[in-house]
Amino acid sequence: MKTDELREKYLDFYVSKGCVRQPSDVLVPAWDPSVLFTPAGMNQFKDHFLGKVKLDYTRATTCQKCLRTGDIDNVGRTAFHHTFFEMLGNFSFGDYFKEEAIHWAWEFLTDKKWLGIPGERLTVTVYKDDDEAFGIWNNKIGLPSARIKRMDEDENFWPASAPSEGPDGVCGPCSEIYYQLEDGSDVEIWNLVFTQFNRIGTPPDNLHPLPSKNIDTGMGLERTASVLQGVPTNFHIDSLLPIVHAAADVVGVKYEYESDNGRRLRRITDHARASVFAIHENVYPGPKDARSVIRRLIRRAVLDGYQMNLREPFLFKMVEAVADASKAAYPELGQTAQRVGEAIEAEEKAFFSTIDGGMKRIHRLFEEMQDESSVMVPGADAADLLTTYGVPPELVQTLAAEQNFTFDWDGFKDAMDKHADESDGGQRVLFQTGPLETLKESLRETPFIGYEAIEASATVKGIITGDGQDKGDEGQLLSHLDRPGDAVLRLVLDHSPFYGESGGQVGDTGVIENEQFRFEVTDTQRHASLIVHHGRLVKGKISVGESCTAKVDVENRTALARAHSATHILHHALHTHVGRHAEQQGSKVEADRLRFDFTNPKAIDDDTLVEIEKDVLKLVEASEEIRWDTVSLADAREAGAMMLFGEKYPDPCRMVSMGTFSRELCGGTHLTNTADVGSFEVVVEESVSTGTRRIEALTGDRAKQHREQTKNLLSTVAEKLGCDPSVAASATDALIEEVRRLKKELAAGKAAEYPAAFQLDMSKATKIDVQNYNAVRTAVRGLTRRLHVAIDDVLGRLDALLADRGSLVEQLKEVSAGGSVSVDELIAGGSTIGDTLLVVAEVPGANPNMMRSWIDQIRKKSTGPSAVLFGAAQGDKVVLVGGLSRELVDRGLKAGEWVGATARVVGGGGGGRPDMAQAGGKDPAKLPEAIKQAQSTMADQLAT
Repeated sequence: MKTDELREKYLDFYVSKGCVRQPSDVLVPAWDPSVLFTPAGMNQFKDHFLGKVKLDYTRATTCQKCLRTGDIDNVGRTAFHHTFFEMLGNFSFGDYFKEEAIHWAWEFLTDKKWLGIPGERLTVTVYKDDDEAFGIWNNKIGLPSARIKRMDEDENFWPASAPSEGPDGVCGPCSEIYYQLEDGSDVEIWNLVFTQFNRIGTPPDNLHPLPSKNIDTGMGLERTASVLQGVPTNFHIDSLLPIVHAAADVVGVKYEYESDNGRRLRRITDHARASVFAIHENVYPGPKDARSVIRRLIRRAVLDGYQMNLREPFLFKMVEAVADASKAAYPELGQTAQRVGEAIEAEEKAFFSTIDGGMKRIHRLFEEMQDESSVMVPGADAADLLTTYGVPPELVQTLAAEQNFTFDWDGFKDAMDKHADESDGGQRVLFQTGPLETLKESLRETPFIGYEAIEASATVKGIITGDGQDKGDEGQLLSHLDRPGDAVLRLVLDHSPFYGESGGQVGDTGVIENEQFRFEVTDTQRHASLIVHHGRLVKGKISVGESCTAKVDVENRTALARAHSATHILHHALHTHVGRHAEQQGSKVEADRLRFDFTNPKAIDDDTLVEIEKDVLKLVEASEEIRWDTVSLADAREAGAMMLFGEKYPDPCRMVSMGTFSRELCGGTHLTNTADVGSFEVVVEESVSTGTRRIEALTGDRAKQHREQTKNLLSTVAEKLGCDPSVAASATDALIEEVRRLKKELAAGKAAEYPAAFQLDMSKATKIDVQNYNAVRTAVRGLTRRLHVAIDDVLGRLDALLADRGSLVEQLKEVSAGGSVSVDELIAGGSTIGDTLLVVAEVPGANPNMMRSWIDQIRKKSTGPSAVLFGAAQGDKVVLVGGLSRELVDRGLKAGEWVGATARVVGGGGGGRPDMAQAGGKDPAKLPEAIKQAQSTMADQLAT
């Protein structure tokens, strides 16, 4: 069966089942910021599944153009992987469900009228707990249980592992259908997703049945075509093999499936097809977002051509072949072939201009790695290949994989961070210029001498204007400067004791001076191998070439060292109390403050946090020696030094040891004894992302100050809430709940009496021991979580809550004063004009929510059309809400015009939808007049 025939058969089949055929969405859905490219057929129906749009149909079928790069390294290597592919899908939005989805899939696959695949060639999987799906396959379809495999949530649930790992939201089990190839292996051709749950929170009992269940299925067009056509790979089907042969013709080699060139030709085919479809939709190759992906694909294909001895653009010559092979379903590709070809050719030329040097460097790098028995491509070398030759890291990774080398992604990212151009997608660095680059050419590097000294004589080598942060403004090199002021400058010395920000530790501060000038350093950064001092000239004249003294702020450096050394101790404590899996994922070290990110699937409870903190303090009090040694990587490994996965380390390296409990490779500045950490206080433990947690902590005097603030906070909270400090946390919870309750009662129009001042019900209060600091701190952490603020903002948030409560109590008093109003009484007070019930009334104490609720109830109770408008004075303002039934809207009447005209009587305005509108006014005294006018105005319209 031809690919085009398969596509049409699938769509026709589901149309016969009542599905509405919809066109493919675009490859780059601008309306969906969550994805760069459309990754699946369901994407265009996100709002349909979530019930956010009016459903013009409840069943749909599509053939969706998709682009994914998650398996890019498998393209051309395996039989079935692509970047661009077509996904056949059928969808149900609260309509049919499992039984129909399974029966129809089986019918389409096995019925001779459709695909006619022998049933014995098919097997299926279901989610381990999905007895319903298993029963349908087994009892209804008749598939033997031996050919139905139960799989865990990582394989047969969408999203993968959602029950245990999340995210919260709509999810459900899957059932996958596999076809058995001639060699006995199985290939997945269809996935049926049954979205039947809403995940809320953590297991167990976190999967709540959806009231409206959905179906989302996906069948790979190319993969199924390869099965039906009996070919060994998707690239041999009738719609792709012509492109493979066209690639072979363009490149000038014979296509042989098993050869390296055969793999390269398949990859060229895939990347050319993806690029043609994307550029056709005006997604040109570029430095950012979706454009960067297309650039990446083109360059990967060009690299394959380069390895087959091509030195001139060739990929653009394949545009016609792609358009011709796709013309049955996408004839529009032929209309833009010239434009697409020109864009691809331009990108190829740009890449070919730098690729020669890059390839030579890659080959030298691999030879060096083999000589040194290395297995990981250094990230810094990959960064140099990108910045110097324009070779993307993905290409280096691909070539490395062919040599059985791995790739240091973390090291690459760190190296790129040292360039100021990462925001431009790493492209501007190809032709990097500017004053710092000029200095780097002459100085090469700024030796760091800060491990041994915090003060040193030095020579000024460069003066640069600005901080380099303004886009397009790299600053200017100056020979001298004699205008002290607030302008930010950058100084570069021949060597420096100042630590430039790296490894999570922020840069040093201090002063650079001599008898002629004083330069205050506010920050120190690194630009590749240069140490760059940011600050202000506060006195005199500074000139390049003159001698000076560089003095690091000792107090700040010591505070940084306290926090950095505490980070290592914390890492050890996490391993002790959480597990060895709690590896560092990032950190930031500031003066007496640290932030430490680590791997862990769930939050750390308060009791464990206390134990971690105790362990840190115990090691601090133990006065363990801290030292650092320069050793070989081999010796560091033998000593058990911690090395972060994927991190690039120099050899020899700097190993920081603390007593016998901690050894880490680290370039930061540290104390000489753990006792100098002084104090340690965990401030917060929180989530960064799935599987990654963060601890923020304080050291030294900042830790002591935070401890005092924590101790005193409950007393201050207690004063505000009129209770004892031992129940201040309970009182805060009660206040939060009371404000929520007041809002609900006001929205519902309940008449309720509350005391003017907040009062805690002691019978429901939980006391804590205010003499126990850990209990106090746990209570304070609970406060910050419930109030969603930092500890410094707790009192301000409480003031706001108390003000909200007072306002809500006053509003409820107005409701109580107005008495209760029933819908039946409102209807009885109305009048009938023709076939329409007209209700217009002043409703003292009512709020907009109450008025809208009454309008909806009146419209439901009325046997015919209805027009309703209510008004109420709220202090010195007026609120008006009006609504019309659908029949009146169809006659041309508009609630917005009615309410707006009424509002003008009370000095206001507003409007809304034809069936419901709201307005406000400034003159409550004229509300009776406005109500009278609203009555007569609508009566006149209904009488005509």
